Amino acid sequence: MLSRRDFIRDLGVSAAVLPFIWNMPSLGFADTSRRKQRMIVMFSPNGVVPSTFWPDESGAEFKFKESLEPLDPFKDRTLVLNGVCDKVRGDGDNHMRGIGCLLTGIELLPGNIQGGSHTPAGWSSGISIDQEIKNYLQTDAATKTRFGSLELGVLVPDKADTWTRMSYLGANKPVAPIDDPYQLFGKLYGRTKDRESLKSVLDSLQSELATLRGKLSTEDRQLLDEQTTLIRELETELKADSNIEVGHAVPDLEKGVKEDNDNMPKISRMQIDLLVSAFQSDFARVATLQFTNSVGGARMKWLDVQEGHHELSHHPDSNEETQKKLTRINRWYAEQMAYLAKRLAETPEPGGSGSMLDNTLIVWTNELGKGNSHTLDNIPFVLVGNGLDFKMGRSLKFTNVPHNRLLMSFAHGFGHRITRFGNPDYCNSGVLSELT
Repeated sequence: MLSRRDFIRDLGVSAAVLPFIWNMPSLGFADTSRRKQRMIVMFSPNGVVPSTFWPDESGAEFKFKESLEPLDPFKDRTLVLNGVCDKVRGDGDNHMRGIGCLLTGIELLPGNIQGGSHTPAGWSSGISIDQEIKNYLQTDAATKTRFGSLELGVLVPDKADTWTRMSYLGANKPVAPIDDPYQLFGKLYGRTKDRESLKSVLDSLQSELATLRGKLSTEDRQLLDEQTTLIRELETELKADSNIEVGHAVPDLEKGVKEDNDNMPKISRMQIDLLVSAFQSDFARVATLQFTNSVGGARMKWLDVQEGHHELSHHPDSNEETQKKLTRINRWYAEQMAYLAKRLAETPEPGGSGSMLDNTLIVWTNELGKGNSHTLDNIPFVLVGNGLDFKMGRSLKFTNVPHNRLLMSFAHGFGHRITRFGNPDYCNSGVLSELT
């Protein structure tokens, strides 16, 4: 079997071009015999407005309400799951357990992080499902990727605490998301130490890329051109924004933190573009995209919302103006999901057939079902894409099912046939057979 070192030597290029060529079938290096499957978990905080979020209908004949209308172009690829509940209890308040147990399905460890009205707690006591699936994929040479998984953020606070982390390598091992596009760019493509020293990652590669093009098929030359063009555009945008200070939304208990987060829409777009590019290069097949944090206080002035998100989420249902603002906020998050789906749908599957959305499942979720009640029932789970071969295009209404069963269903979709995940007490009924 041709080694990577031999491959580089025989091709006559340096290792610097490798991020661009792993998926080129005409070079004979990409594994095209096995379908690539991917999953992205997208998080937004503070619950939803049920009356403007959940479809009234069940089955295929359903209609999106205002919060989910941006997903209408992908209705036939969408699953809206109502009635999935976070049953995990123990230490911590519901915001803490909501995010800390969301992907782990198991209790928080004892700790000294004080919640709003409940006992203090620490980190989660188990691995998160994204990392469980990543580990499964990384054990097989056919599905192993450069990074395994990518953890992205948008305005996630710098402070590490239970409210700011949803991905875990294991008990007491939270994973910090990268919420700086410049840092993410450097991680993916190297050659970048900081914004001020950002230089072209392509200038020194032009002659090698020209040589490489001559060895590629027409289809692969087009794919290579698309990747290098995207990186050049991102690089230009990153340079233009090098002097912008990014504000961070933080938990309400934090003091003295700048609240100017008007760059949130631009950062979201940049992170999504980088994520799609990373998937296109097969750097990873599992990712999380975390918007702010549990108890996130982003001020979405571009939506004519001046108050902090968490502050608004505590207002009563009788406050109609607040409910409209919260609906606009969740609609904006749906727009981010729709943009991610659109980018994947318009990107051909490298080395395969169809689009990348045909092989990717996006899961949008939240730490709470409803902000003012802090309920862990009816946690929003909206799925878009065909990556795990679920039967899409439906609104499903469950009756109080533990979300552990959904987490196991994600693993089964990748062929990882686990029979328990997180707290085993909530796994007895197995995966959600209704999804398939």
